[in-house]
Amino acid sequence: MDHMVDLSWGSSRHVLGGLALLAGAALSGCYSGAPARESEGDAASATDSASDSASASASASASGTGGDTDTAGDTDGGAAAALPDTSRFPRLSHRQWENSIRDLFLLGQVTGKSDLFIGDPISGGYDNNSEKLVVSATLWTDYQRAAEEIAEQAVNDPGIMAAIVPAIDGDSTAKASAFIESFGRRVYRRPLTPEEVTRHLEVFQAGVGIGGDDDPFNSGIRIVIQTFLQSPHFLYRVELSDQLDGERIPLSGWELASKLSYMLWDTMPDEPLFAAAEAGELDTLAGIEAEAKRMLADPRAREMIASFHYQTLHVEHYTKINKDAVKFPEFQESMRDMMIAETMTFVEDVVFESGGGLTELLTAPYSFVNKTLAPLYGLDPAAFTDELEATELDPSQRAGVLTHLGFLAANSSNIENDPIHRGVYLNLQILCTGLPPPPDVVPPPPPPMEGETLRERIDRHTGKGTCGEACHGTLINPLGFAFESFDPLGRWQTMDAGKPVDVTGEFYFNLTGATKFDGAVQLADLIAESEEAHRCYVGHLLEYGFARTQQLADRDMIAEIAERSRLDDLPITEIILELTKSDAFRFRAPVEG
Repeated sequence: MDHMVDLSWGSSRHVLGGLALLAGAALSGCYSGAPARESEGDAASATDSASDSASASASASASGTGGDTDTAGDTDGGAAAALPDTSRFPRLSHRQWENSIRDLFLLGQVTGKSDLFIGDPISGGYDNNSEKLVVSATLWTDYQRAAEEIAEQAVNDPGIMAAIVPAIDGDSTAKASAFIESFGRRVYRRPLTPEEVTRHLEVFQAGVGIGGDDDPFNSGIRIVIQTFLQSPHFLYRVELSDQLDGERIPLSGWELASKLSYMLWDTMPDEPLFAAAEAGELDTLAGIEAEAKRMLADPRAREMIASFHYQTLHVEHYTKINKDAVKFPEFQESMRDMMIAETMTFVEDVVFESGGGLTELLTAPYSFVNKTLAPLYGLDPAAFTDELEATELDPSQRAGVLTHLGFLAANSSNIENDPIHRGVYLNLQILCTGLPPPPDVVPPPPPPMEGETLRERIDRHTGKGTCGEACHGTLINPLGFAFESFDPLGRWQTMDAGKPVDVTGEFYFNLTGATKFDGAVQLADLIAESEEAHRCYVGHLLEYGFARTQQLADRDMIAEIAERSRLDDLPITEIILELTKSDAFRFRAPVEG
């Protein structure tokens, strides 16, 4: 494709749009090269977003790995399972953009420039959902401004230039060509074609003509960097592979390297991963597994695990915990951050130190406690310091993350428990029950009657014999009531309104049918043994890891991995490995978009 670029304009900002199109012409046919038009509220329609196929309901999700063969193009001998329709060019999230800039320029920390980007839409799912990540006109301008600023800083920092420009003999054109090939391989996360190298050399020469720096070479490099950072090959995780293998398209080693890296590290591949792609090692299941294991052992994988669980467990809600000063004088605002740290430290310990699975996450009777949180657990604060430390809790009272202070306090009001919201959370996020939406107008619970417990009041409002019986009486309330042995700060309690708390209930599970339980510990054990919880968790991991919503074609794969998780207590890291070896990860359906 030929592009006419007016190089006579005085400002590099004015020529950059044309230069970016010049360098990105290889995407002709699958990328429009222009930002999406903004719509009301600055939410743009997607540029090259994922297909609009309907996702499966969470409760129906299940899975199936791609067989035991050891080549990316082979199957288990039968017909290949249908693949979900996915985008060929999912956009990087703001966090992925930041991390990629840091690693591209070998910086010690992120630049923070994405803090000034227009925020991505909040879809109710995970923040990396590529189906919702679009390029609006405003974000396009944000990318352009950041590219200019980063390029300016890079060429004026001798340390950065020494790190990213190969030290070779030759004239400026030879040096520019070496830079374009080496830096371009890392920006595009694949080798540049000869045509792309030529086009970027033209951009370099145009930059030299524009000037603006003391060194003409730096002027050319500055414009090349600006162009690279605005290319769709950088801003999107592009999948160019189009050769059919039966009814599906195997991804190239370079594409799999990027997919692995952005799934496990939220950033571009490192040099060992690039080397594995170049050597063809990612063309085999063994090669993918070896790299995924290496990456999961890297500290960067802990950030992925933390981000996934932070969102899945709704830890953001802990930041809003507040309690009535008269009823709960013990509450301190500093407890919010402590409760967040408690939950996230527990998750990291389960996943990386214990090698645990979902069962341990839901049932382990320990947490991380300091002298401020200790009294809320009924422990002597004198035995603790300001630092959180691993602490065994009473196993008759505590089991896993759902009995930790943060979850209990965040799912309470400032004056009393909130069994309805606790029950809704367990249905939607832990069991993926798929509750119908609530009515438009939800009346609040009635005021308490003399001597009436909270459970009795909620039952009177939504339980059996009321209009809320179908959902509340059988799905929501029973799960929420199991936690009535905790007060709004998460402390253990045995009485409410002068009566013993009633934490008994019954819930229908697929494998055991209507099952009775007595309290949160028994309920946690039942949930950990349930088919629903393991399917739900694996489905969540797929959505976060693959940066898209579940589809019906994912069902068998999710079911297979979930069953292994349930029966074998599969470590969470092993669940992630199984996802990276699945057909849905290594192939794509032959669809455009």
